[in-house]
Amino acid sequence: MLNISGIHEGFVLDHIKAGMSLQIYHDLKLDKLDCTVAIIKNARSNKMGKKDIVKVECPVEALDLDILGFIDHNITVNVIKDDKIFEKKELHLPKQVKNVITCKNPRCITSIEQELDQIFVLTDEKREVYRCKYCEEKYRNPNRK
Repeated sequence: MLNISGIHEGFVLDHIKAGMSLQIYHDLKLDKLDCTVAIIKNARSNKMGKKDIVKVECPVEALDLDILGFIDHNITVNVIKDDKIFEKKELHLPKQVKNVITCKNPRCITSIEQELDQIFVLTDEKREVYRCKYCEEKYRNPNRK
C-alpha cells in the first residue's frame, strides 16, 4: 500500500480528473516553487472511478484559483493548517484568464507584440467559451466534457 504522509500547512487538490494532475502541476507553476509536492495519479474513487490528487506543502497564497477554475471548476481545494483541513475553497469559472491560453489567430496583435499578455474573457458561461480580448478569437476548453 502506498503511504503519503499528511502536510502541516498547504493545500490538497482533490477530485482531479484522472490524468490531469501533471497539467495542473505545470499550469500552476508548482515546479518553480521551493516546496514539497506529491502527485497521486489514478487513485480509486467511489464517485469518479479514478481520480488524481495533488498535495502541496506551501502557503495557499501561491495557488492561482483562476487557473484552477479554468482547468476544472469541480476540483476540491482543501486548505490545510496545523495538520487539519482549515477551509474548503469553491472554484468557479473565472471571468478572465491571463497567460493561460494562447491565441491561435495569426493576425492577432499578441502574435506580433510578444510581450502583450494573452487575455481571454468568458463570453458563454454555459458552453464555457472564452474569447481573445484583442481579436475575439473563440476558445472552448478541451478539458471539459
